[in-house]
Amino acid sequence: MTFIEITDLLGTIAFAISGALAALSKKLDPFGIIIIAFVTAAGGGTLRDVLVGVNPVSWMLNMDLVYTILICVLVTLIFRKWLLRLRKTLFLFDTIGIGLYTVVGIEMGLNNGLHPVICITLGCITACFGGVIRDILVNEIPVIFRKNIYATACIAGGGVYFLLIKWNFLENWAFFIAGVAVILFRILAVVFELQLPTPYARNDDQIMKQ
Repeated sequence: MTFIEITDLLGTIAFAISGALAALSKKLDPFGIIIIAFVTAAGGGTLRDVLVGVNPVSWMLNMDLVYTILICVLVTLIFRKWLLRLRKTLFLFDTIGIGLYTVVGIEMGLNNGLHPVICITLGCITACFGGVIRDILVNEIPVIFRKNIYATACIAGGGVYFLLIKWNFLENWAFFIAGVAVILFRILAVVFELQLPTPYARNDDQIMKQ
């Protein structure tokens, strides 16, 4: 397996567990848990593949990915009590997922000869949109649409990758460091409660209610 294939597999595992935990927190049935885990793990990659013209989309040709998601769901169900007790487990797996999938999306863009800005955009789409679909299906406002540093971490990590390439780093090392950078940016933003600026004033809620 190549470095990117391993990264893709690890990202799939992280997001499948993230989706399964989100479904468990909403007390969905086993079928619902599988669906949420699947769209979390494969949703962003599916949208990315559609945008770059991959036909059929990658997971349809890769049963290992499907089996991996099903195994992750089973493992999450077996250890659900332990995992759900850890309040930050969902955040941890989600954060690992966006770091790994950002790298996979950038690599897809590079393989198609796209501009660095578009490559970073594909990285964000791959990393974030599975979580967007997950949150919508479990009736939550997607994290990407709130003030949290989420997609911004993916953009920053993508920038780190292209800077490292410009400084003649080996590609695999650049990918690795970029993925770690996304994870660190996201964790530091949560630890230090960093948020994007808001266009809303403190009294906006009162004005809207009038």
